[in-house]
Amino acid sequence: MSNIDPSSPLASSHCPQHLASDTLIPMSIIQQDVEQALAEDLGVLSHQQSEIISEIASNDITAQLIPADTIVTANIICRDDAVISGIAWAEYAFKACDPTLQIQWQVKDGSTISPDTLLVTITGSARAILTAERVALNFLQTLSATATVTKSYVRMLEGSGITLLDTRKTLPKLRFAQKYAVQCGRGKNHRIGLYDAFLIKENHIFACGGIANAVAQAKVIAADTLIEVEVENLAELEQAINAGADVIMLDNFSTKQIHQAVAINAGKSKLEVSGNITDARIAELKDTGVDFISSGALTKNIHAIDLSLRIID
Repeated sequence: MSNIDPSSPLASSHCPQHLASDTLIPMSIIQQDVEQALAEDLGVLSHQQSEIISEIASNDITAQLIPADTIVTANIICRDDAVISGIAWAEYAFKACDPTLQIQWQVKDGSTISPDTLLVTITGSARAILTAERVALNFLQTLSATATVTKSYVRMLEGSGITLLDTRKTLPKLRFAQKYAVQCGRGKNHRIGLYDAFLIKENHIFACGGIANAVAQAKVIAADTLIEVEVENLAELEQAINAGADVIMLDNFSTKQIHQAVAINAGKSKLEVSGNITDARIAELKDTGVDFISSGALTKNIHAIDLSLRIID
């Protein structure tokens, strides 16, 4: 399982660290994610963290068909090309059901693998392994899906100097997990939430009475915090530049408009492109000279990686 640093809940906006197999992420986040998922599966919707999952594992009525002393060995195999992410979540799912399970991983988070690769071997209580199976696979296949699509986009951007960013369009309650998976795929994180950077969008601009007013107020509220403004046309771009925005998001600009925006900006602010980011679109954007591309597809338009757990002994 990953080494854990409770003080490092990922990274600051637009300047995250790449994450590898020993990535620092708070254990409390992993525990909360997994325990809530297991409690849901076991029908204990009022689960508190003080409760021990292994003590409510008997709620798995199908697993109770198996003699309590039955010991087995099981493998998890990946059936797809994939970039792996979520090992700590999967391992904790098994350990929460039975801390004595023996778990041997053959891959690390961030590993690029081919179909029919053995990911892990688990030995111990058959009941515990089968109770944890679905939750462990859910985390592993979902986070690996995010890491896989991220890596594919990163590869398409190689040599361009453009940084690929995620968004806040994550699955509910999986914000940190999916942002971790993005970094496993060698992408980087946009702001983590509503608290660590300003992102001034159309409705904020309208409610504040304009871009200049919104940016000025942001500087009063938190002068040292990154200020990003989303713009919809070149006129708004110039307003955001003049207001002193750190980053300007070009929302659904055409490729021609993006080239114009880069020329107008002339390096004054960082430029980010967002909206309808596809394989073909990335090919168009590689030579535009923008700094960032952000895509919600990394975390919401994903296809779960095909994983299979089989008892082998």
